[in-house]
Parts: sequence; structure tokens; C-alpha cells
Amino acid sequence: MSDFKFEQLEVWQTAIKLSSDLFDLTDKPALKSNYRFSNQLNGATMSITNNIAEGSGAASKKEFARYLSIARSLVFEVSNILFLFQNRGIITEKERLAYYQKLLILSKNLYFLRKSLLS
Repeated sequence: MSDFKFEQLEVWQTAIKLSSDLFDLTDKPALKSNYRFSNQLNGATMSITNNIAEGSGAASKKEFARYLSIARSLVFEVSNILFLFQNRGIITEKERLAYYQKLLILSKNLYFLRKSLLS
């Protein structure tokens, strides 16, 4: 049994797994030597799950939807960071596309959950 509502949300479960995978990415030597890049990715990634969790405890569905909107915008930020990493030769196109597909699914799931809260 989960203690917090967010733990039961599939969208949070997906996001927390993806976050863990992205944290592993920052262990790459090119990112370890560039703290700013890895810190930006880790911060944005962690904020996705944080906003889902925080929003699940909101006082209203409308407020929760606002948190989901923020989480979704952070998915876009992470995707953009990965493009920059690819352009800098830190990750390959294949690596970026693997994460990109997961981010795209997460974005859609956040959108549909938000939409269901507001209808």
C-alpha cells in the first residue's frame, strides 16, 4: 500500500524511472567534468517528479493540473538539454532518441492526465 497518492500514479512511476536513467547519464565522463551541464539536467529531471508529487497533494484538481503543466514544460526542457548534449558530442543520436521516445510518452501522459482533471 502506498502512503502518498503520487506513488500510485503511473505517470509518476514512469517519470521516476526515467529520472533514474537520466541521472545515470550524468555519470558519463564528459558530463562529470562539466558540472553545469549535469546539474541542469539533474535539476530539470528531478523537478518533473517533484511537480507531479507536489501536485498530487494539491487542494483542487485545477491546482494539480497546474503542477502537471509545469512538469510537462520540464519534459520539454530535458528534451532540449539532450539535443544540446548531442550537438556537443556528449551523447549519440541513438542515445538521445532513446530518451526522446520516453520523454514524448511522458509528455503525452502528463497532457492526458491534466486534461482528465479539467474535464
